[in-house]
Amino acid sequence: MSRVGKMPIAVPKGVDVAINAQQISVKGSLGTMVRPLNPLVSVKSENDTLLFAPADESVEANAMSGTMRALVANMVNGVSKGFEKKLNLVGVGFRAQASGSKLNLQVGYSHPVAKEMPEGIQVACPTQTEIVIKGADRQVVGQIAAEIRALRPPEPYKGKGIRYSDEKVTIKETKKK
Repeated sequence: MSRVGKMPIAVPKGVDVAINAQQISVKGSLGTMVRPLNPLVSVKSENDTLLFAPADESVEANAMSGTMRALVANMVNGVSKGFEKKLNLVGVGFRAQASGSKLNLQVGYSHPVAKEMPEGIQVACPTQTEIVIKGADRQVVGQIAAEIRALRPPEPYKGKGIRYSDEKVTIKETKKK
């Protein structure tokens, strides 16, 4: 059996989990998330813990039990604590400004770039060169951060661009004659 799938999920106080035949619903202080259940995985709720087990002995059921357990653990963590990604802008004149659900970027193009945030995602700019993306859905937070980074990825010679706060950019040496 999957090692990840064997671990129980502790459900914190203030988080409600509802399981029916087709879907699992997790409700917390930061919102509600719903995910369809896979028929290869059986889910049990016992006194503030969730247990996942493969429905049969197939390799697919074993793999899916670990996957479902990880996805539901991210849902529980997201509605209770939330997820965040931090981005840094490196470059002369690179600026970011958050206004409501819109992020305005000036990253070296002849025009400013505006990025609209989906529902449930908050964006903040503590300084002009920092962007903080917060939300309950881990996949959406990571996807939005990747899309913003893709607007101007770090280049290898000077390191200018948009990068994750924990990303290390290796600077190449220029060609010599």
